[in-house]
Amino acid sequence: MTAEPGNPEGLIPANPGVIADADEASQPANPLRDPRDRRIPRVAGPCVLVMFGVTGDLARKKLMPAIYDLANRGLLPPGFSFVGFARRDWANEDFAQLTYEAVKQYARTPFRDAVWQQLSEGVRFVSGSFGDDEAFDQLAATVMNLDAERGTGGNYAFYLSIPPNQFPVVVQQLKRSGLSDSGGRGWRRVVIEKPFGHDLKSARELNAILEAVFPADAVFRIDHYLGKETVQNILALRFANEMYEPIWNRSYVDHVQITMAEDIGIGGRAGYYDGIGAARDVIQNHLLQLLALTAMEEPVAFDAQSLRMEKEKVLSAVRLPADLATGTARGQYAAGWQGGRQVHGFLEEEGIAPDSRTETYAALRLGVDTRRWAGVPFCLRAGKRLPSRMTEIALIFQRAPHLPFSATDTEELGQNALVIRIQPDEGITVRFGSKVPGTAMEVRDVNMDFAYGESFTESSPEAYERLLLDVLIGDPPLFPRQQEVELGWRILDPIEDFWASYTKPEQYPAGTAGPSSADALMARDGRAWRRL
Repeated sequence: MTAEPGNPEGLIPANPGVIADADEASQPANPLRDPRDRRIPRVAGPCVLVMFGVTGDLARKKLMPAIYDLANRGLLPPGFSFVGFARRDWANEDFAQLTYEAVKQYARTPFRDAVWQQLSEGVRFVSGSFGDDEAFDQLAATVMNLDAERGTGGNYAFYLSIPPNQFPVVVQQLKRSGLSDSGGRGWRRVVIEKPFGHDLKSARELNAILEAVFPADAVFRIDHYLGKETVQNILALRFANEMYEPIWNRSYVDHVQITMAEDIGIGGRAGYYDGIGAARDVIQNHLLQLLALTAMEEPVAFDAQSLRMEKEKVLSAVRLPADLATGTARGQYAAGWQGGRQVHGFLEEEGIAPDSRTETYAALRLGVDTRRWAGVPFCLRAGKRLPSRMTEIALIFQRAPHLPFSATDTEELGQNALVIRIQPDEGITVRFGSKVPGTAMEVRDVNMDFAYGESFTESSPEAYERLLLDVLIGDPPLFPRQQEVELGWRILDPIEDFWASYTKPEQYPAGTAGPSSADALMARDGRAWRRL
């Protein structure tokens, strides 16, 4: 597929209403391919996607729409097939209707009847429980029939959108029924959602269960943050631009702040969230991955092995604060006002025990013991019921060693900053000092912004869209492997152990910026969090 007039990026097929053909595109992307081919879209080869947990919100709001969007962009083959597995007593038509409704409500791209009709021809449903041998035998028969009917070639991806405690029985059923063994015909891959364990011990146990059935390179651990366009842009910003790399180090950077703030509470997730908390939920995976991408050295190539190696070097160099009492902070949101309405506190949420010690806010000050970053604090924070929703990485630079202006000229001048905005307003901001127009010499902070929505006519793909395509193609750079998962737990486990023997989390009113202990964590070094 080549670029066409009016479509310089070559990202939309000539006929977007028809799913594109893909003869050789089932092979993993080759980082050494001819650079002239870089604009050709990657297209999945013949395959079946089997999804467990199809009745959940993730499947309905994210995964099913992502499948349609890929098809609508011509990135799935004509014979692509989608099989749902659940306990519901549904026929194929019932599941197709559920998928149709999810697509109509949540798809990112315009709805096209031709695309939906071709996609729906490959939709199947198998009813049964995870412990039901007969249901899995029926599942095996269903995908084999799809091989014959739609030419899927024995290529199966199994998406486990289910609680981790259900992984063992499903994986064993896939083995017992022969679904996990390709027999040299096609490929088999398994996709799992976070959390990848509850601690280091459980993460290893989970991995042993998976790798007893699937080879390590067939296990895809989805961290949807790594599929975001702005996260991938960290690498482009650093390594495609000469202006930033010379100052991306301890000689110029004072500290780094990585923030994931949410303005919502736990909603209906009490059963999952209580006992997990903010640190296990997002810091161990999302924020530590952002830290690794920010702090890593340039890889020798942008393939999975090289990227993972550099991230693992950084994570192995992370050091905890000497005093966990002053170098970490945690809190729970209390009742307060947010968005013009009064909201409940965490302990008042339905399903939460009144004596719960689960944190809804966590902050850490970490170090990275490498030549590039020695002595530079990496300050991570994540929380719920904060003033706004935002995720960003901010490099705060050192102050100028000498200012030839009077004190009044620079009274409001702060530190230069480079801010990578990951959500919701994706882009990059550079903060620097500029003279205020007028006859006096007065310098103030100003911002220079790059926004994805203003600079590119094509909107960014949804993260799950990119990651599902990578699974079907077999391209793993954006999926953390087990070593990265274990390194993340090695960082977090000592903190969680300390918190378990500590007092209850500090209360902070909903709609505020978090507990006072988090502000104190920064103030001890003469620093402050960026305003939310």
